Amino acid sequence: MAEHTARGTAAGELEDGRLLKELETIHRTRHETLLHGSDDALATHTQRLKELEEEYLRRHPRRATAAGRTRTGARARTGAED
Repeated sequence: MAEHTARGTAAGELEDGRLLKELETIHRTRHETLLHGSDDALATHTQRLKELEEEYLRRHPRRATAAGRTRTGARARTGAED
């Protein structure tokens, strides 16, 4: 049986599709929570975001990265040197 917390189902108990949906939702709501949420809401949001992201990274340690999302790729876009 899945473990439930005050923030929802424990990240480790979520199947991959549900984990991705929760990550999409929490990233979409982050800015609004930062700007307008109470201190408690922001702390809870931050804790859940961390939990979900850590679980995703645990499951996908060798996830594909886009060259443009690395420091080298960013420097190439802007013409900056190391």
